[in-house]
Amino acid sequence: MDHLVFFIFTFVFSFLINSLFLKFSGTLGTKNSKDVGTIIRWGSTSKPAFGGISFYIIFLASFALYATLFAEEVIESSFVGVLVAATIGFLIGLADDAYNTKPLLKFLGQVLCGVVLVYTNNHITAFESNWVNYSLTVLWVVGLMNSINMLDNMDAITTVVSIGVIVGAILTLVIAGAYNHFYFWLLMGVLASLLGFLYFNWNPSKMYMGDTGSQFLGVLLAAISIYFFWNGHGEAVRSIQAKLIVPLLIFLPSIVDTSVVVINRLSKKQSPFVGGKDHTTHHLSYLGLSDRAIAIVFLGLSLLSVAIGVFVGDFVKEWTTLTVVFSLMYCLVVFASLFAITKIKKTQSS
Repeated sequence: MDHLVFFIFTFVFSFLINSLFLKFSGTLGTKNSKDVGTIIRWGSTSKPAFGGISFYIIFLASFALYATLFAEEVIESSFVGVLVAATIGFLIGLADDAYNTKPLLKFLGQVLCGVVLVYTNNHITAFESNWVNYSLTVLWVVGLMNSINMLDNMDAITTVVSIGVIVGAILTLVIAGAYNHFYFWLLMGVLASLLGFLYFNWNPSKMYMGDTGSQFLGVLLAAISIYFFWNGHGEAVRSIQAKLIVPLLIFLPSIVDTSVVVINRLSKKQSPFVGGKDHTTHHLSYLGLSDRAIAIVFLGLSLLSVAIGVFVGDFVKEWTTLTVVFSLMYCLVVFASLFAITKIKKTQSS
């Protein structure tokens, strides 16, 4: 009952605080500037980017509530590490929304997020060599922060994909019966904040999450993916196949979109780091799908991929060749389908 009350309260709070931000919004984070280095969004209208601020406020409130309810328990350093890394990610995004910071500074901040997670024992444990695990952790954090940021190119896409990932993490805790786990409270709060924001971010959107939101979500999702999907929420015996394939399944929409964009741009001798209207979401629009339909497609794809990832991660104890082949074939089919769509001649101007 406490969890339901908390979820409803945070959802209502998210809705109200975003309403307040929208009413009193100025120019902070307003997107669609054509300055060099600014991500080009799909829409043509500049809108305030306050969503990330509401995410972070509710994230802090969830952390504080857990610390208050379970004051007799020692807050693990790994949890504090998530708080610090997420705060750095939030500040990176906030600075970028406000000042359009240089890409190098943004990159160094992302690396710092990965280093903080490694230092506080929030790192991948896939290989025997710690240095390989540490390096892979930093690479994963930086890669995911940029992937989530790149996916925020159309109304509601990053929001619904993030909702899918968080639902998957919560589901693993429900399966384990860990209702008073730190992450259960934290993720319930973040999920409620995303759902409250979705009303304003759904097409036609009134507000964006901005880099403040995408950078914060990127590092937070990276942290929870390490705990739940790479390392199996404490399962030291999780197989190497599971450690490598489950995260791929959970983040399949964002990984595929980023991979397709990078491949297409490099094939045209273009920089993959400059914004453009050549994402898989954009190409679905060129085929005639509405922005709302595309958001629904990505929500469905995310939920399906997460469901498969949670199933093979939590219920398949011995990974056979059939499990590996099925998982990789699913990933390949999704990649091939979205990649093929980008090769269809545009029916609309970009």
